[in-house]
Amino acid sequence: MHEMSVALEVCRIAEDQVGLAALPNVREVGVIVGRDSGVEPESLRFCLETLLASAPFRGARAALDLTPGDDLRVSYLEIEDDDSAN
Repeated sequence: MHEMSVALEVCRIAEDQVGLAALPNVREVGVIVGRDSGVEPESLRFCLETLLASAPFRGARAALDLTPGDDLRVSYLEIEDDDSAN
């Protein structure tokens, strides 16, 4: 099941972008999945949601955007602002 490998890579990309300490603030991970990418979207969604439900993430949501073609990439990370002191 290579969708788990893809999901792990998506999580690694999120960590590279926001840093390990900020991963609990990630609320949504957007992924563009082309219909010809060789990835089963529902299997990828399941794998991502499983990984995002556990530490260091805290229940972030996987948002898959199905497109024609063979794209497979992280499109955005939605981060909760942790500036509760202001």
